[in-house]
Amino acid sequence: MKVGFTTSFPMEVVVGAGHQAIDLNNIFVLNNSQELVANAERKGFPRNLCSWIKGMYSTISSFEIDEVIGIVQGDCSNTHSLMAILKHEDTQVIPFSYPYYREYDLLNEEIERLEKHYNTNRDKTKRIKEKCDTVRKKLIELDRMSWQDGLVKGIENHLWLVCSSDFNGNIQQYSEELDDFIKSAKSRKLKKAKYRLGFVGVPPIIPDLYGFLEEKGARIIFNEVQRQFSMFYMEEDIVNQYLRFTYPYTLEKRVEDINKEIELRELDGIISYTQSFCHRQLDHLLLKKYLKCPILQLEGDQPGKLDERSKIRLESFLEMID
Repeated sequence: MKVGFTTSFPMEVVVGAGHQAIDLNNIFVLNNSQELVANAERKGFPRNLCSWIKGMYSTISSFEIDEVIGIVQGDCSNTHSLMAILKHEDTQVIPFSYPYYREYDLLNEEIERLEKHYNTNRDKTKRIKEKCDTVRKKLIELDRMSWQDGLVKGIENHLWLVCSSDFNGNIQQYSEELDDFIKSAKSRKLKKAKYRLGFVGVPPIIPDLYGFLEEKGARIIFNEVQRQFSMFYMEEDIVNQYLRFTYPYTLEKRVEDINKEIELRELDGIISYTQSFCHRQLDHLLLKKYLKCPILQLEGDQPGKLDERSKIRLESFLEMID
């Protein structure tokens, strides 16, 4: 089966059971995203609703997804309503929850419930995790090449890391393509960036953001959430691995992780990205207070290129850093 999911979760369970795990967000944003959003709005989805929810809804029918795992705690609150609509339309939906207090036993129960649903077991899950971890080690190297060697562009770092949430549906093929990219990147020379930036928040819906910054002499060398999707932790126990995943839990661990990377990567500034109509916009209030770096909040709504106002704000931010 093609099993779609709404944000990163223990996909090793699904793959271990012999199915294809597909991140709905990646299919949405890497295809005709504007049309997918418009399709959902024609079905009655409101204009003032996050574009990611509308895009994922259309993706499910357009790409013949058989089942959907919705992360109903630890991600978007709109997922509850999305799953209700999908169930009404006879799509098989399975809820998954990250425990608010990062409790081992509760998360272990959630993973066990998934394994039971897919008629698999922890041994099979562990074998897939070990296979994924060999690829994740390569992503650690790619990320290091971004911030330490200056050999990987921000958009390249973003795409490789964000696609590691499902390894593009084929772990082996993704791994081989990653090998080729790392080999070629090590033999090239990139112009040194004048500004070393970090990107925090959900991956952007704006495709030309990274390229615009490169043109202005800035390079994003830290993609917070995308890096979290890559599961760099190398924990032997899959439960501990997803307990260390900062995205679905409280903000404190995110701030701790970001500040550590600000210092390690010697960042000059942070772009804090949020989606319109998203509850995570409130996170920016605390990020601005606790991050040890100049910070600019950038908001995206519909899929599409940077608007002129956002370009001016980004240019002003770089001037302020200067």
